[in-house]
Amino acid sequence: MNLITIDFETYYSKTFSLSKLSTEEYIRDPQFEVIGVAVKVDDGDTEWFSGTRDELGKYLRKFNWSTSYLLAHNTMFDGAILQWFFKISPKKYLDTLSMARAIHGVDAGGSLKALAERYAIGQKGEEVVNALSKKREDFTPEELERYASYCRNDVELTRKLFDQMVKSFPVSELELIDMTLRMFTHPVLTVNETMLEEKLEDLKAEKLRLLGTLKDRLKCADEEEVRKKLASNNQFASVLEDFNVEPPKKISVTTGKETWALAKNDQGFIALTEHEDTFIQQLCAVRLGTKSTLEESRIQRFIDVGKRNKSRVPIPLKYYGAHTGRWSGQDKVNFQNLPSRDKNKKTLKRAICAPEGYFVVNCDSSQIEARVLAWLSGQKNLVEQFAKGEDVYSKFATSVYEREISKDDPVERFVGKTCILGLGYGTGAKKLQHTLATTPPGVTLEDKECERIVKLYRTRNEMITGLWRDATTALDSMVKWESVKDMMEHSLGEHDCLKITKTGIRLPNGLYIHYPKLEKYQGEDGNYRYKYESRKGTVDIWGGSVVENVVQALARLIVSEQMIAISKRYRPVLTVHDAAVCVVPEDEVDEGVAFIVGCMSKPPDWASGLPVACEAKYGRSYGDC
Repeated sequence: MNLITIDFETYYSKTFSLSKLSTEEYIRDPQFEVIGVAVKVDDGDTEWFSGTRDELGKYLRKFNWSTSYLLAHNTMFDGAILQWFFKISPKKYLDTLSMARAIHGVDAGGSLKALAERYAIGQKGEEVVNALSKKREDFTPEELERYASYCRNDVELTRKLFDQMVKSFPVSELELIDMTLRMFTHPVLTVNETMLEEKLEDLKAEKLRLLGTLKDRLKCADEEEVRKKLASNNQFASVLEDFNVEPPKKISVTTGKETWALAKNDQGFIALTEHEDTFIQQLCAVRLGTKSTLEESRIQRFIDVGKRNKSRVPIPLKYYGAHTGRWSGQDKVNFQNLPSRDKNKKTLKRAICAPEGYFVVNCDSSQIEARVLAWLSGQKNLVEQFAKGEDVYSKFATSVYEREISKDDPVERFVGKTCILGLGYGTGAKKLQHTLATTPPGVTLEDKECERIVKLYRTRNEMITGLWRDATTALDSMVKWESVKDMMEHSLGEHDCLKITKTGIRLPNGLYIHYPKLEKYQGEDGNYRYKYESRKGTVDIWGGSVVENVVQALARLIVSEQMIAISKRYRPVLTVHDAAVCVVPEDEVDEGVAFIVGCMSKPPDWASGLPVACEAKYGRSYGDC
C-alpha cells in the first residue's frame, strides 16, 4: 500500500469560506476553485501542482489511488474535494485531525499549527492569509510559488505528525476514521425532496395559524408587536408558563441571584428553540425576530443538500466528537438529534431513504449503558437479569410500587426505566423529579417519594454506588500522581479493562479519557471537590460523573467494534448514539438483518460476561425503522 499525503489550497474570501459555509456547501458552490495541491507519496519529495480543473484531475489520476491510503489534516475536506471534484477514491482514508482528537482529547488544540508545536516537528506558515479573495489567475508567479511552499510545508508537517501519532494508535480506530469519512465523501442515503417541500409548506401554514393565536392571546395587532412584547423576559416567561412550559433559569454572574435564562446564547433558551412543540419553537423565533423555526431551517437545509448532491446526503459526523469518544454532529447537519418521538415530527427521518433496490437497517444496542454499568460494577443480580432477557425496567418499578409491574403498566414502567437509566450515575431526588415530570409521558411525584426511590435504588445496587466511591478515589490518585512516590497504575471496576494512570483513564483499546488540569479544591461548604478544564470552561466532576464517562466510553467501544465486524459485509452509512445504520440489498434483507444482529449481539473479547443485546428494524426509509 502507498501512503499519499495531500493538501488542497482553494479560493476563499470574507464571504465565501469554511467559517461562513459548511464543508459540503463550500465545495459544492459554483465559486469553489482549487488553486493547487501538494502531494507526497510515501517518503518521496512533496510536489506542488497548479492548473485548471482538467489539468489538476489529469495530474492527480496519475497516482495509483486504488491501492493507496489518503492522508490529510481534516480529510473530510480534502477527501471530499478528491472524490466530489475529481471523482477519485482512495483505498482508505486517514486523518491526523481525527487521530489527534482521540489521542489528546477533544479539549486539546487540534489545528495543524497547534499540533506541530506540540510535537516540535516544525512551524506552520501564514501565507494563506495573503491568498484572501484571490482566484488562481490573480496570483503572480512569485506569489504562487510562495503559496506552493506553504502548501508543501503543510503536507510535510501532516506526514511527520502522522508518523508520530500512528506509533501507538489503535488499528481499529483507524478503521473507524475511514468508516466515518466515507459516510461523508461517499454518501449512500438519499433524501426525498418532494416530501420535505410538502412538509415545509405545511409548517409555514401552521405557523401562520399559530401566530394568529399568539396575536390574539397577547392582544397584539401584528407580528412586530408580538415580538416586542416577547422581548421582555418576564412577559416571555409568563407566556411559556401559560403553555405549561417551565421557563429556564440561571444564576446571574452580575448579581449572583437566580434569573431567567432567556438570552439567545443561554443553554436553556437554546433548548427551547429545539422544543418538541413547534409552537414553542415559533415563540422563540418571534422573540429573536427570525422568520424560521429550527424545524423549518433544518428541513430547508436537507432539501438544499439533496439538490446539490443529486439527492444523496453526505453524513458529516465528527469522529471522537465527545469527551467519551462518541461521534457528534457537525457541518450544520446533525443526525444525532433528529426528531423521533412525535410521529408528526418524524418527516426528516422518513425523508432519508435507501437507494433504489435497498432497505435501511437500523440496529440499536439495547440498554447498553445500563448493561455496561451493571457489568463493570459487579452488580451481579442486575447482570443476571439482563442475561436472562428479563424486563429490568418493570422489575425495578415493581420494587417502587410494591406490586407487579409489566409492559401493560406504561406509566409505572416509565418510572422504572428512568431510574435504571438515570440513577446509576448518582442522580439525586430533585433531578429525578424533574426528569420524570418533563419527559413524556410525564409523571409528577412528591419530593419525599423521589427521595425514597433514590434511596431504594442505591440500597439495591450497592456495587454501583461502590463504583462511584472507587471513581472518586481514582480522581484523587490522578491529582496526587506527581507528588506521591511509587504511585502505581490500578484498575477501576470489577474487570481489568480500565486503568487509572497519570495520563488519565486508559480504555481497553489504549486510548484515554482525559481530565486536563484536574484539581482538588475545597468548596464553600468545606467539602472537597474536583474540577478540570474543558473547551467550555471549568467542569466540576465527582465519582458518579466519572462512572458516566467510562460507561459511555466503553459503550462506544463496544458499538464501534461491532460496526467494524458489520463492515466486513455491509458498510455502515450512519451511526446515531448506540445504533448502527446500514443499507442492505432488498433480495437479502432477512439474511442481512440476521448478520447485523449477530454482530451486535456479541461482546468484545475484553468484556467477557457482558450481556449485550440489540433490536433491529428495517424499511425503505430511516424513519421506517
